[in-house]
Amino acid sequence: MYINFKDLIKLWGKPANQKEIDLNLPVGRISTDSRTIEQGDFFVPLVGNKFDGHDYLDLAFDIGIQAAIVSEQFNGLVPTDLLHWVVPDTLYAYQQIALLHRRNLNLPVVAVTGSVGKTTTRELIRAILSPLGEIVSSKDNENNDVGVPKTLLSGSETDAAFVIEMGMRGFGQIERLSRVAEPDIAVITNVGQAHIGILGSRENIAKAKSEITSNLRSDGVVIIPFGDILLEKALLEKWSGRIVRVAIKDFSLNCLGSNNEHFAFQDIQPDYISQVDMQNNFISFEESKFKLPLEGRHNAMNFLIALTVAKELGLSIKNLDKLKINMPIGRNRLVTCGQYLVLDETYNASPESVIASLELLVSKPGRHFAVLGTMLELGSESISLHQKVLQRAVELGLNGIVFVSCGEESNIIKKTIKVLPNHDVVRTPREAAITLLSWLSPGDNILIKGSRKLELEKVLPFIKQ
Repeated sequence: MYINFKDLIKLWGKPANQKEIDLNLPVGRISTDSRTIEQGDFFVPLVGNKFDGHDYLDLAFDIGIQAAIVSEQFNGLVPTDLLHWVVPDTLYAYQQIALLHRRNLNLPVVAVTGSVGKTTTRELIRAILSPLGEIVSSKDNENNDVGVPKTLLSGSETDAAFVIEMGMRGFGQIERLSRVAEPDIAVITNVGQAHIGILGSRENIAKAKSEITSNLRSDGVVIIPFGDILLEKALLEKWSGRIVRVAIKDFSLNCLGSNNEHFAFQDIQPDYISQVDMQNNFISFEESKFKLPLEGRHNAMNFLIALTVAKELGLSIKNLDKLKINMPIGRNRLVTCGQYLVLDETYNASPESVIASLELLVSKPGRHFAVLGTMLELGSESISLHQKVLQRAVELGLNGIVFVSCGEESNIIKKTIKVLPNHDVVRTPREAAITLLSWLSPGDNILIKGSRKLELEKVLPFIKQ
């Protein structure tokens, strides 16, 4: 840890129990989890809806923690000999420590947000930057108020850069994460319909995503896809620095309509325009040509953004043939299950991501089937967006869809997909698997995709059997 006790006194003043301490002594490993506490750690007890880390202060003290912070709302007893500070909010204090650590390390920080493709773009950036050295990247779903500081605190002076994913469910969240990370480069992959039920409109989603610039360094840069007027307007209110826009020739940003929005900004042109050869899986970037590490036109855009990040950091990108992409389970996974090819997208779903996955599915030779599930958090737009997505599936000529429904959209789904050769609406992954298997023949291609709550990964074991 590259923080000493003198730094903590600057943040919070003198410790509550006035113990004698060496101000130059480095602070131990920051721990928020009582289950993994070790001797010499600095304990930060977080408070959630169903837990309170303060309940484990005695346990942490017995293990031999170095010191702790304690919320001023805590009414219990703090061990007498425990060096500690009392703070208004332990989560905010945790974020303060992470920011201080980030500043002391002074490594480049790339922050990534967007409605769709955050994790994929994060992993592509991490892989492309790996020639610089060890890249500290967000893991799994640690893209929130706790996960971002945790990732920053895991960095050391032997690392080369941070790649930080930032998630969002409402206004102010990405602003807080930007405050913690102070990015050098901010990436917004897109502005889609995800969380529209919470924020109400794409305009509001664009405003929330643009919060990533709140603490972007003044000499930093925002990288965005060219052609989104809502994002351009939102950034105009938030950011006066550099914006780099990237585009793929003949690629429409908005797969749900309104393709010509960017013409309102006649004076804006993309900084990089790439061409994609989907048949041979290649993308051009400046004078070079690269093999796409992940299939699909949507992933070509994510890869173009990652290439642009590398260029902004001054990295040579001549040799990218052996990128190691560590995609989490349930995202962008092509799996051979016996006699079938399965596109495993079971982690989550939004209208744009479902359409992108369907288009990738039908690019495979053979017949095409999908197990789809309800897309949540779409609010009053839910029924119309489900209808648009399924109309696109019909246009693509799928051989069958079984839909796992947990909402009011069942009737419109049945009406939309009844023109397909095979169709059904069910309530559980097990029912979906039974129906799907009755349709399949060797060599068929299957997409499985729905919101996390539906647990569509439970369909996979049936197919494997």
